[in-house]
Formats: sequence, C-alpha cells, structure tokens
Amino acid sequence: MHIHILGICGTFMGSLALLARALGHTVTGSDANVYPPMSTQLENAGVTIEAGYLIEHLQPAPDLVVVGNAMKRGMDVIEYMLDKNLRYTSGPQFLSEQVLQSRHVIAVAGTHGKTTTTTMLAWILQYAGIDTGFLIGGVPLVDTTDARLQQVFAHSSYLGAEKNSDDNSKTGYFVIEADEYDSAFFDKRSKFVHYRPRTAILNNLEFDHADIFADLNAIQTQFHHMVRMIPSTGKIIMPAATISLEDTLAKGVWTPIWRTAVIDSTVPEPTTEDSSLTNSSDWQAELLSKDGSQFKVVFAADTNEVAIVDWSMSGIHNVNNALVAVAAAYNVGVSVSTACAALSAFAGIKRRMELIGNVNDILVFDDFAHHPTAIMTTLDGAKKKLAGRRIWAIIEPRSNTMKMGIHQHSLAESAALADHTLWYEPTGLEWGLKEVIEQATATNSEIGHQQVLSSVDAIIEHISTHAQAGDAIVIMSNGGFEGIHQRLLTVLRRK
Repeated sequence: MHIHILGICGTFMGSLALLARALGHTVTGSDANVYPPMSTQLENAGVTIEAGYLIEHLQPAPDLVVVGNAMKRGMDVIEYMLDKNLRYTSGPQFLSEQVLQSRHVIAVAGTHGKTTTTTMLAWILQYAGIDTGFLIGGVPLVDTTDARLQQVFAHSSYLGAEKNSDDNSKTGYFVIEADEYDSAFFDKRSKFVHYRPRTAILNNLEFDHADIFADLNAIQTQFHHMVRMIPSTGKIIMPAATISLEDTLAKGVWTPIWRTAVIDSTVPEPTTEDSSLTNSSDWQAELLSKDGSQFKVVFAADTNEVAIVDWSMSGIHNVNNALVAVAAAYNVGVSVSTACAALSAFAGIKRRMELIGNVNDILVFDDFAHHPTAIMTTLDGAKKKLAGRRIWAIIEPRSNTMKMGIHQHSLAESAALADHTLWYEPTGLEWGLKEVIEQATATNSEIGHQQVLSSVDAIIEHISTHAQAGDAIVIMSNGGFEGIHQRLLTVLRRK
C-alpha cells in the first residue's frame, strides 16, 4: 500500500512513517519544514520526502493519506484531498489499526515525563529480553555494548515482535507515549483515545495545551475517555495523592489500580506526608540519596520484590518516572530486580538534562522543560546533583500555552532554585514577560536574580561575560532556541 503522510517530519508522524515502512508499505510524505535529523532518518529508511504541501504530492493518488494534526481546513492540499474523496485517516487511527490492534498496549500518559517514562519502560522490557515495539517522542542516549539494544534504540520508534514467544495465545507488547494533544482537524479527541491500552500509566495531570483545551476539566474528560476503554483485566498505575487524577477516576473506573510514592529515607525521621504516602501506595521508591541518583524499590504486595537503582540520572521527577515504569514492567512479567538492573544501565534520553559541553569546567546542559512544573523539578534535580555549582537557567517560553501567557504568574517562582535566570522574550510575544518577571522579583526576594533579554545574542554575551569555572548552565526550551546551545559553546571556547 502507498501511504502519503502530511506533516511527516514531526516526531510522532516521522516515527509513524518508520513503522509503516517496517510493515512493508511504500511511504512518501510532505512537510513545510524538512530538515535533519528526522529528514535524514526517513530518507535512510527509503521514505521520499517533498517540501511544502502541494496538490501535486497527491498525484497520482496514494492508497491512503495520513493527516497530521498541523493540517487545517483551507489548505489547498486538504481541500483537494476532500474534493477528490481520497481515503484518509489520522496518525493515531492508523497506528491503532495497523500496529496496536493485536498487541498488549502499555500507554504512558501525563502532562510531564511521558517521553522519559516511555523510554525507561521500553528499555526495561528490551533489557529483559522482551522484543517490545515502541513509539516515543525522544531519542535515548544509548550507552551500551549490547549491539541489539544499540540498533533497537537508534530511532524513536521500533515495530518489535508481534508475539513474544512461540505460544500463539500470547500477544506482543507495544509501549507508546500517549499524548493528550488532538488527533487531526477532523478528530479533536486526544491521540491516546485511539490506543486502547491494557496497561496505562497516568503520571500526572495539570493544565496545559491552552490552544486546544479550555481548562483542566476538558483534559480530564479526555483522560477519562481512555480510562473507559482499559479492560478490567488490565492495570492503571499512577502516583498516590494526585488530586487531578483521583478526580478523573472518580467519574468511573473499572480497572485495578496500583498507586506509587517516593519516600525520602535520607532523613532520620519520616515526615507525616511520607508515612501517609506509604500507607496509601502499592509501590514505593525509598531515596538513598537526596538527588535521586540511588533509591530502593519496594512492592508492598511482595516483600521479596525489592531492588536498588543506582544510575546516572537525578531528580525526584525521574525517580517517579522510574517507579511507574518498574511497576508497569512487573505487571507484564519482569521482576523488580531485572527492572532495577536495567534502569541502573539506563543513560537517559536526549534533551533531558543532557550534558552537551564542558568548557573550562563550565557545564552546559540541554533540557526540554517548558512548563512551570517541569522547570521547577528540573532545577531541583540540578541543584541536588550539582551541589556546589552555581546554576544558570536560560529559558525560552516557547510552547503555545506559554505564548498565550497562561502560566505567566508562576514563571518566576518556577525558576527560583536557579542562582541566575535569563528569560528570552522573543518579538511578538502577546504579553509582557519582562514586566511579569520584574514585578515578581520586586515583590518576592526569595525568587533570586532573574532578568529578561530580547535576543539570543544578548543572552550569549551575558553568559560568556559572567559565567565562571564551576558554573552549570541549564538551557530549557521545547524547540531549537535559535541554535543557542552550540553558539554558546563556541563563544565560551573562544573566551
């Protein structure tokens, strides 16, 4: 079958194209932005990519058009597709019908941590010898001598085995990052509604994507659509005492739930909050180090299932991500000890506190954080892991929700843990970032030193002038940030 994908160079659609090729289909695609690394990955896989969205790209007519959610009515190619009655579908629907239908789907949903948790879980299952398919929104930092794992994690999607044994009654597994963003212009349901998971991780739930959701309740409605389809023989895994998730499940739940909690055992006496979480959770991660680089996993229902993770990652948010991944892996037959051994060998994923350079003992990190909660948890992990270093935060408020100013009054507080914060205010921002930050710092002395600059050049100049040996610079954006990462490293090396 010839499939043409509109919007093929996005992470999700590009990964979908690679899966379609692995299924044996002829795949072509078009996009307004054709550039590496996705374009290179696709071309190497035998996918023909064309620039722009032209009617000619659908001539002769493909057997199926897969429509990305960036496509809109009024675009010539969409109007042509509809006028000619071409067969079309959304990316999530294609994935559901072509890949997921016969599999045990393990979906990872939540406002934060989806990519990291999905990657951790896929890594654990592959490490355990289960040839699992996956689709994730990031690329793992594979640091392993195992050639098979290197090959499997070379891209952000992998078809995996349809069955994991010779037993025909046992279906294969597929781990998927379950995004709540809408599916297509003709299907405004969240992508994850199509996935029909048997095991579901609900990592957290906050208001985001203000461009498509009116409020938190609208997102909770979509989450509950997915919950309605999880079978009674399945499993829901979620952090304990998460009010927004508990409120969602209060609408109705028909699936057993495992709740998880992180307990700080590095303090002499447990806090009241820790004791409460222990009593209400099925799985616990007991911190053995403040920064989360070492912790013990305990499954309350089986005291023999105890093991320690000792890894290169840090931050309580990553401990949370790891714990739900271990629980999900256990649910499909992986022992806790094997899962923890896998995580101890896990090197992380690109753009999540990824060290991209060290110039004269000035460390430069790249991180994807673009929501106040993610900014705060990233900086909390950085302060603990990099204790003794002065932390610089460079932040681009790039997401649609940020551009709309939805979280503007919590931005300064989210970066309070940094010693110095530089905010980038691009031309055309619909609200005054500089005014918001100045007002916040004037009224709250605990927020720290923060300032707003209107160009990447000015940020680079400021950092290169004031950064010193022993500092750590954390660049946070969900986009390319005008190439600031390598530009900054180049200037630092010159100086």
